[in-house]
Amino acid sequence: MTESTFPQYPRLVLSKGREKSLLRRHPWVFSGAVSRLEGKANLGETIDIVDHQGKWLARGAWSPASQIRARVWTFDKTESIDIAFFTRRLRQAQQWRDWLAKKDGLDSYRLIAGESDGLPSVTIDRFGHFLVLQLLSAGAEYQRAALISALQTCYPDCAIYDRSDVAVRKKEGMALTQGPVTGELPPALLPIEEHGMKLLVDIQGGHKTGYYLDQRDSRLVTRRYVENQRVLNCFSYTGGFAVSALMGGCRQVVSVDTSQDALDIARQNVELNQLDLSKAEFVRDDVFKLLRAYREHGEKFDVIIMDPPKFVENKSQLMGACRGYKDINMLAIQLLNPGGILLTFSCSGLMTSDLFQKIIADAAIDAGRDVQFIEQFRQAADHPVIATYPEGLYLKGFACRVM
Repeated sequence: MTESTFPQYPRLVLSKGREKSLLRRHPWVFSGAVSRLEGKANLGETIDIVDHQGKWLARGAWSPASQIRARVWTFDKTESIDIAFFTRRLRQAQQWRDWLAKKDGLDSYRLIAGESDGLPSVTIDRFGHFLVLQLLSAGAEYQRAALISALQTCYPDCAIYDRSDVAVRKKEGMALTQGPVTGELPPALLPIEEHGMKLLVDIQGGHKTGYYLDQRDSRLVTRRYVENQRVLNCFSYTGGFAVSALMGGCRQVVSVDTSQDALDIARQNVELNQLDLSKAEFVRDDVFKLLRAYREHGEKFDVIIMDPPKFVENKSQLMGACRGYKDINMLAIQLLNPGGILLTFSCSGLMTSDLFQKIIADAAIDAGRDVQFIEQFRQAADHPVIATYPEGLYLKGFACRVM
């Protein structure tokens, strides 16, 4: 398509001097950068983004109810946002994931990681022959039909299931949606394989899209620390870390979660892998409460895995989240035997690695223990981070040796 045949998109005009982030190819335009919208644009509709002099910068999606007023689809003026566009983006992502799947023997992985794959607010996870779709913004929702058509072109043999039942959609007045899109309904529990483990995934009712694929590599690394050790697995969900610890030869692993359904699946995962169930304990409790009770009763562990849910959704919550992370890591450090290992993580995008490391250092001081940082973690390679969007590095973690 030549430029002259392009549809005339509404134009989002930026205030003077507010184009710098787009010139550096960051994919978001915040409300404070906007001068005006020229023309009429419906929620999620495609718009052109221009500087205060009318110079074209990018093409994106309009989100008038969000602090992020526009999310960029493309920095190429010759690209139209249509089925062909989404097919190209999917093919680009597919090349990397196909290589990873072959190299690591994966049957499940993140196919689209939002902005880092050039598709803002779009998450697609593959579990076997099921594609689980999550659309988080008005722009992604507006392009739903085109995106599904592109998925069917690239993955004709896969069933598509929608898990856009995420509260963030309400901020833009969108309903939460969930259910089959194409193909058969996923089973109640779908078995997948990861680093020699068989794991059951609840696509229809589990957290996020059903399973935390981003922690795949961290679960594998756990095995090097756990042989003959007593392990505490906090916020265990369906027991991926617990199964990996048992495969690594741990003496005992105690998994803690508030969800009995998740703990029941964790137990099934241990049984599915024909591991010694007598070495696995499953505790339904609040982690903060239980750690304090363990401290009062003198319980000790050799390895503690701390993988909590996101503590912070926006900047106003950051200070409170810092206190939460410090408290929970302080408790964990106090429960470790000398020479014990703390594997601790944060999945909060607003929490930088440097800040998280400082929080752990402060937690160690409050616990009265010395801590050595011995290893650093991030999300698995199927969750790439594009260089112009550092916010894409949301998962960070450390292995710490407690003296």
